[in-house]
Amino acid sequence: MQILGVLAFIAALLISVMVHEFGHFITARKFGMRVSEFFVGFGKRIWSTTRGETEYGVKVIPAGGYCRIEGMTPTDPMPDGQEERAFWRASSLKKLIVLGAGSTAHFIIGFLLIFVILFGIGYTTYQPIIDKVEPASPASIVGLQGGDRVLSINGKEFVNWNDGVNTIARSEGKELSIVVLRDGKELTFETAAVYYEKEKRFRLGIYPQYQTVVARDSFTKAGAQAGETTWFLTKESVRSLYNLPKKIPELFRQTFMGEERDPNGLVGGERESRGSPRLQAGGGKVGEAPQGCRRQGRRGSPRLQAVREGEAPQGC
Repeated sequence: MQILGVLAFIAALLISVMVHEFGHFITARKFGMRVSEFFVGFGKRIWSTTRGETEYGVKVIPAGGYCRIEGMTPTDPMPDGQEERAFWRASSLKKLIVLGAGSTAHFIIGFLLIFVILFGIGYTTYQPIIDKVEPASPASIVGLQGGDRVLSINGKEFVNWNDGVNTIARSEGKELSIVVLRDGKELTFETAAVYYEKEKRFRLGIYPQYQTVVARDSFTKAGAQAGETTWFLTKESVRSLYNLPKKIPELFRQTFMGEERDPNGLVGGERESRGSPRLQAGGGKVGEAPQGCRRQGRRGSPRLQAVREGEAPQGC
């Protein structure tokens, strides 16, 4: 199993690096620059083939890869008659695009992977069937009951439990029109989620049954969700890099000087980081009671939610 883990890590590293290098490669070719090599790995050549002016191949050390763009500096030699294709002779804009294309390729691949999960593969979630209703909660007061199948909220189809969690959490106390199916009849209830200051969350007081379903989003919804998640991750990456220098002294003091560890530090305890997108079971842990719905992340940041075995479903 450990060997498989090592091989999986090497494969993931190589794929990540080569996606990065492909971004440089494709844009350099687009702008007419000369790309002489595109290799996976470093060291001695194991195998290679030449297509056009570029040699493609594999080298012995699987620690990354590279593409060689000729003429990176004015002192680099160029083949006769190819001097104008040197990288350093390109405009500043073209050079910036080529240099930034590697990182951009990662974001594009990330977007596509999220889209494929949401639209093609699907994700496990709970069916929109109420299991229990909290006493004296808004849901209890208007008459919602265990066994009710929620069909829609404010006219929006309630396809899976996660959709309802997000809709209710973002309602911010505004009136909700909830349509449920009970004993073959459709019933409509008007209510509003209540915000609990102590718990920092809006709640109706309903929890789902432990019946899961594989849900898939529509093409447009999956595209929008993938875009929102990719943008959110981009912002969080920039914010983390910006905050990294001031976190290092804190980590040193916490590690060697006995200072209390910050749960929001570099090596903090398990937490939800500003509503970051992740695969999760709606926030429950084994042995804990299901939670009522909360505002989903900061400024409505997107989240990919999935059910994990043994964890409690998130309530609303």
